Amino acid sequence: MPASHTNGLKIAILGTRGIPANYGGFETCADEVGRGLAARGHAVTVYCRTGNAPGDPAEYGGVTLRYTGHIEHKALGTLTHTLTATLDALRRDFDVLVYFNAANALPALLAKLGRSRPVVFNVDGLDWKRRKWGPLGRTYYQVAEWISATIADRVVSDSRAIQAYYHSRWKTPSTFVPYGAHIEDPERPAVLREYGLEPDSYFFTASRLEPENNADITVRAFEQVVTDKRLVIAGGANYQSAFVQRLRATTDSRVVFLGPVYAPGHIRELHCGAFAYIHGNEVGGTNPALLKAMGYGNCVLALDVPYNAEVVVDAAVLYRKDPVDLAEKMRLVLSDRALVQRLRERARERVRRAYQWDQVTVGYERVLRRAAAGEYRSRPPSDSGVLLPEAEA
Repeated sequence: MPASHTNGLKIAILGTRGIPANYGGFETCADEVGRGLAARGHAVTVYCRTGNAPGDPAEYGGVTLRYTGHIEHKALGTLTHTLTATLDALRRDFDVLVYFNAANALPALLAKLGRSRPVVFNVDGLDWKRRKWGPLGRTYYQVAEWISATIADRVVSDSRAIQAYYHSRWKTPSTFVPYGAHIEDPERPAVLREYGLEPDSYFFTASRLEPENNADITVRAFEQVVTDKRLVIAGGANYQSAFVQRLRATTDSRVVFLGPVYAPGHIRELHCGAFAYIHGNEVGGTNPALLKAMGYGNCVLALDVPYNAEVVVDAAVLYRKDPVDLAEKMRLVLSDRALVQRLRERARERVRRAYQWDQVTVGYERVLRRAAAGEYRSRPPSDSGVLLPEAEA
């Protein structure tokens, strides 16, 4: 049963670009969980950047939207927006503040130094491992990890591997609450023709074109495979980067770069029409793009790293970070239609059992109630070195 408004919490969500979700995984989680908590009787406010949605609406799906300023800069945009949002939140009577992204640890520190508000941190993945960061960026992210682990009333880990990392590296227990996904079918298959595609005629990948997402491995593997199917790559990047220039220098005419795909519903149709989905992301926790692909019923080939392996279990083909191995796995699914169908069914069933947004919302609600009640402050971090086996320990 939904919670009554008299028992509801006043919750602020900070550290994202805002909702409705128009950007990435943080925004999708804030959108789904924010609306879910509001439906359960909580007063939820999400801090947004201006221009995130047309007209900067004041309300969305039962959630209050507040807008604060930021510096429009690649490195400073998130930090400055979270800073102004925190300063605004401290003037209000929220019961608990929810921050996304460990990089926001410095602004969140103000919440603890100011009026000592309960703070819950979704720390995401290990951003300091991203190859785009230099020594200064990597150092900042590691310091921010330490601060977030230190100041948070509770850390939320979106994967068991990240939970283990925080317990081992920072001696900080956390609660495992993953991202979620929807199980969806195609609604407008004709959209594929706008991209010159037919159902089942292409391998698909959708992610930012950054080195740690390994689109170069995918392209080099596909170049080795004899097939009349295409490789379709959706995703934006700095197209002046040497990495992207090397990607686009392929001489294989079967490789198609779509760039960012923002048209409503188009990513769904591209997923649903694909023969198979290639997921090469190697940094971070539970990846929303992987969950989305599984919810759409893709036959998934995923890079074999702990974060991906724990999500897919037996619902995908795992491949090593090696074009030769990925090419072999591509040939495997091309030669075994029964395997493709089996993986498609398993992918949806895996999402159905473990990654439903209503279950995720309940997980956040449980953590936020305990944080607001001060329960976590009476439980010092464990130094046993043993990974806490249950979602809530």
